[in-house]
Amino acid sequence: MNRLNLLQFYREFLPVGPQTPTISLGEGFTPLIRSRHLGRQLGLENLYFKFEGTNPTGSFKDRGMVVAVAKALEEGARGVVCASTGNTSASAAAYAACAGLPAVVVVPAGGIAPGKLLQAVAYGAQVFAINGTFDRALEAAVELSARANLRLVNSLNPHRLAGQKTAAFEIVDELGDSPDYLFLPVGNAGNISAYWLGFKEYRAAGRTTKLPRLAGFQAAGAAPIVLGRPVPKPETVASAIRIGHPANWDSAVRARDESGGVIEAVTDDEILAARRLLAKLEGLFVEPASAAGVAGLVKFRSLVQDPRAVVVCVLTGTGLKDPAPGFDVESRVYHVEDLGQILETLGLEVSPRSSG
Repeated sequence: MNRLNLLQFYREFLPVGPQTPTISLGEGFTPLIRSRHLGRQLGLENLYFKFEGTNPTGSFKDRGMVVAVAKALEEGARGVVCASTGNTSASAAAYAACAGLPAVVVVPAGGIAPGKLLQAVAYGAQVFAINGTFDRALEAAVELSARANLRLVNSLNPHRLAGQKTAAFEIVDELGDSPDYLFLPVGNAGNISAYWLGFKEYRAAGRTTKLPRLAGFQAAGAAPIVLGRPVPKPETVASAIRIGHPANWDSAVRARDESGGVIEAVTDDEILAARRLLAKLEGLFVEPASAAGVAGLVKFRSLVQDPRAVVVCVLTGTGLKDPAPGFDVESRVYHVEDLGQILETLGLEVSPRSSG
């Protein structure tokens, strides 16, 4: 299928014009997958997964980054800079490489999954690990952007949210209307803000008949919005949402309240259990943070009172980003000497070979 790129396809809803360079790595147009098993287990007839792990660098960040980097190029920035817990750094580095711009990445030391750090390095970014939390890394990135004419491409940049809202457009385009509920993870809170912006813009344009209720979920050890106060030392296995003071806190709360939704917390055990369920029941391998919305749906199933309601869970990134948490691989691998042991373990009888 010969399809326009994201900047072209949704240009009437994006801050792009004739002078905006058209760059693309094939972002967007990710699959909306209907549940075959988990929905039935939960008593939901219309459960879908928006799987953002098929984006070029493996996460939803690519939607916003293509817009942010294209605008940085248009505006003559000498490079881009971001703070990151992983996915933003990978995306910023990739799109900067695509645009021919240098990228600077600041990460919290020891707070980023190795696979994501490898991506940033592979794409050619200059990576700096700073002692402290993501919030300290973001402060440094903001200061760098001011001093060095580097464009900040974190979600404080409105072009990032403008690009990320396209996922809401795609959901509506495929379903024919907005879902009744959208469940998703909340870290720096840019994505929940962007989805709400997208649904509202499509509603204003007459593309939908309704707006969904948003249900966002933070990790219990990094749940500042749920607690109503910053968390100085956030802790969770879901590194992508290990953020103690979200940059988009106010807009996330506004999205929650305007939609009549909720922002709640789920534990690491609940997140990893949901991760395993997605893999085993649906064939979808996601990074830990991506399972937070599904963990929320399992824990707060009562939020969806009508079993026929259309529910979409956003899966924000591929499991290859951070593969190990929640899976005891070694205990699930059988070490055998020969085929006989394999058959024995499977409970199958050894039958003689056919002589033909």
